[in-house]
This record gives sequence, C-alpha cells and structure tokens, in this order.
Amino acid sequence: MALPNALVANLQPVTQEFRVAPHNIDAEQALLGAILVNNDAYYRISDFLLAEHFMEDVHRRIFEVAASLIKGGKLATPITLKTYLGDADLGGQTVMQYLARLAAEATTVINAGDYGRTIYDLAIRRRLITIGEDLVNGAYEAPVESSPRDQIEGTERRLYELAESGKYDGGFQKFSEALTTAVDMAAKAYQREGKLSGIATGLSDLDAKMGGLQPSDLIILAGRPAMGKTSLVTNIAFNIAKAYQGEKGADGITKTVNGGIVGFFSLEMSAEQLATRIIAEQSGVPSYKIRRGDIRPEDFYKITDAARDMQTIPFYIDQTGGISIAQLAARARRLKRQKGLDLLIVDYLQLLSGSGKRSDNRVQEMTEITTGMKALAKELAVPIIGLSQLSRQVENREDKRPQLSDLRESGSIEQDADVVMFVFREEYYVNNKKPREGTEEFFAWEAEMNRVHGKAEVILGKQRHGPTGTVELQFDANITRFSNLAQSDRIPDQHM
Repeated sequence: MALPNALVANLQPVTQEFRVAPHNIDAEQALLGAILVNNDAYYRISDFLLAEHFMEDVHRRIFEVAASLIKGGKLATPITLKTYLGDADLGGQTVMQYLARLAAEATTVINAGDYGRTIYDLAIRRRLITIGEDLVNGAYEAPVESSPRDQIEGTERRLYELAESGKYDGGFQKFSEALTTAVDMAAKAYQREGKLSGIATGLSDLDAKMGGLQPSDLIILAGRPAMGKTSLVTNIAFNIAKAYQGEKGADGITKTVNGGIVGFFSLEMSAEQLATRIIAEQSGVPSYKIRRGDIRPEDFYKITDAARDMQTIPFYIDQTGGISIAQLAARARRLKRQKGLDLLIVDYLQLLSGSGKRSDNRVQEMTEITTGMKALAKELAVPIIGLSQLSRQVENREDKRPQLSDLRESGSIEQDADVVMFVFREEYYVNNKKPREGTEEFFAWEAEMNRVHGKAEVILGKQRHGPTGTVELQFDANITRFSNLAQSDRIPDQHM
C-alpha cells in the first residue's frame, strides 16, 4: 500500500537547521564582568537595561542579584554574589569559578554602555520575533471571541509598548543642554512671524495671551452645549493647517517652519460634517444651506473654490467613535511617524474610554484618560487640545460664565491640564430670554442683544506658563466662524 505524498514527505529526514534567536553571549559576559570589577558600570546601563533582556538564565540571575546589591549600597563581587546564587554546574564550572572568570576577563568599564545597548537591542529583536509568532499563530487559530480587528489592535499595542519602553536615550541631562534648547526656542520665536514661541492659532488676541500653542502642553477647551467648542477648535485647526510650511533639512527630515500638521479625532461628528463646517467658514455660505442644497449658483462656485484651496492642507481626521485612550495614542504615534504631527485635537474627552473593558468609577477612568493625554503630549512633543463638557451647575447661576469647578470629573482634568480655556457666548443665554414683542421688556432685551450680538469670550481659567484672563472674539453663528474682534469695537477711551 502506497503512502500519501504528504506523509512520505513527513518521514524524510529533517536537514533544515533551526534558527537561533538573536543574542550575544560575549556581550553579556563582558558587561557582567565589568560590573563585577567596578560597580559604577551598573549605573551606565541601569536606566534602560533589565534582567529580562539577557538571553542566558544564569546571566539574568547574576545581573538581578548584582543590581539588587548595588542599589542597596552594598558591594557586588564574585564573593558577595556567590551567597545568593547557590551552586550549580555551569559547563563543568561552579558558580564561583564562573563569576571569577567573568571578572578576570573583564577589560574596561568604558564600553559598558555599548555592551548594554547591544544586549538591549538584541532583546528587542527577540521580542519582535515573539510578537510576530503570536500574530501568525493567532491568525491560524482564529478564536471565535477574537476578531481580526482585535488581533490587529492588540499587536499594534504590543509593538508600540515595545517601541516606547526602556528607551536608552532618556534620563537626566545637563542643565546647559536645557538652557540651549530654551534659547533656541526664544530665537525661533523672535524670527517667526508674530513673535510667538508656540504655534499661532490665527486668533491674534488669543495668541498674545498664550504665546501660541506650546509643544507638550495639554490644553482643555470646555464649554456648555451650543457655546461653539467644536467651531472654535475647528477654526484653530484649519488656520494652523492652512499656514503650514515645511523645510527639508540636511538630514532629509522635513521640519515645520510655520503653521503645522494637524490630527483631529472627531469622536462625535463625522468627517463629512466637520468638512461641511470648514467649507462654510471658508466660503461664507451657511452650513445649513449647504446641507439642504439651498444654494445659488454663485454660492456653489464659492464652495468649490474653497474646497479646491483645502485639497492640499495637512489636516487629517479620524472619525472612529468609542476608542480607548490606548488606541488614540497608537493612532497618533502612527500619524506622526507616517505624515508628521504638530497639533492633535480630541473632540471630546468624555467620549474616550479607559483601558479596561468596563469601569465602575468614571472619575477614575477620566483620570487615566487625562494622564494618558498629558503623557502623549510630552512623548510626541506637540500640543494636544482636548474638548470637554461642563456640568449643568453652570445653568443654575445668574452669571453663566464657567469656572474650573464646573468641569465634569474636574479633579483630574484641572490637575493634568497645562491650560484650561472656556468658551462662553452671552448672546446664547440672552436670546433664550426673548420677551413678547412690543413690551417694555422687549426693548430692554433688544438693547442687550445688540450689546452681545456676535461676540464670544474665551476665558483662560488656568495657564501654567502665563496669565489668566478673558479674550474677546467675533463669532458668526451662520458660518460657525470665530475671528479677531474688530478693532473699532475696542477703541480705548479718549482722554482730552
């Protein structure tokens, strides 16, 4: 009886060699020997290298014990380590003989950092292999409870965690380096149009108060519904993207000279709704007319001209709803790596979720979200604007201007934010109090409406690096456009 071809193939002798995971035993031995000879070598690699990065189990244990002794202020030598490592046969050598050999063959501590980086890089490559194997095995097994999308997001999360953990280019830096960075920032601000250290929003009064949007800042923009939070942040985002200018350096990397590349997480509105708002703002045709198709031929030409002008601006929208802070961070990192990123916007915070599947404590979940947002701003070195709702207690006060205490789950938001801004339009509240026409109250109301019509306030409730206060802006509700308040509205009193 003939055997099937596949079975015959399985019975053939295996000649293919198994590939060994990348490692460098010599580097591991050299580093451990350097540490045993001079414990100061440990501090050259202690901020990024862990015991788990070693390939050999015995090396992991030696490093772990040595690190524990050194951190405890004790001496790590072959003699002191022997007590904690016991005795075993290491290829015909005792533990004591092996430790003595490591110390005897150590050359210098100068190369300890290089050895540590080699060990770390090889460990990362082994982790990459593991992640790749898990990805392949998971795709083959295809468990019912796990969709391909879950697997992609899980793998992406593991890759980013691997990329961001244990970087060996961090740690303390000399104060002189920080001084140089600060002076460079001041020089760029002096040379930049508008003399701003941060990214110009296009709203000059707001820029003057804030110095532009500062890198690594978490900026919270809050307000009650219908105040114009999304409109304001959309105006700012478009102004920055439209002003973008990049310059390729000698290293081939394009650096932003003016404006910026904008990433916009629209968790509530669709990308089409957001685009409609921007087209209305730029064309001057009200968005409600665009949605209804109630436009004249000349309006249509304005819309197409505005859309044509916006084709090339670096403005990227993610309209996925219900994502977690971890997913948001992964997508933001990907955008910066692939396209670049100078400003990130999240509309709005309360629609994000934490890392857990469910949370019984929303305040705790918001703490995780705002802490994650601040960490992301620092990591990517870009300002992040997060929109936030306000509690209903604003409506119970005579003066409806918001305060820091009005922030929903305010503890973590107020604590983690570098800047907290509130958008407030008194016109909205006055308009809702309209009395019957022809009455005495109506004429008083009409005078009040004329005073507040088309005006908005941006209240800086907190600014870690600058003053608080109020900035007045012009607001056109028909096209949802915020702009600088006309100078004629702010002429100071003339004194004879």
